[in-house]
Amino acid sequence: MNFGQAIEAVKAGKSAARKGWNGKGMFIYLVKGNDLSSGLKYGFGEYEGEPTFTSAIFIKTAQNTISPWQPSNGDMLAEDWVVVE
Repeated sequence: MNFGQAIEAVKAGKSAARKGWNGKGMFIYLVKGNDLSSGLKYGFGEYEGEPTFTSAIFIKTAQNTISPWQPSNGDMLAEDWVVVE
């Protein structure tokens, strides 16, 4: 599957990964801004000047860490994306 299809799957609540990634257990997924606000109990926009959280894609790395994810050119052009169950 291509990058666009992978992003659509992620937006639908699924996780995705590339077959070409070297690390085991790596995948990307969407964290919705409202979920961040609920988890942190902050950012609902209730108070003047309080920021709100936006949705973002995160990656679970081979080192078992979770970080915000920015795709590389190779990721965006790849055709080896798969949905991770």
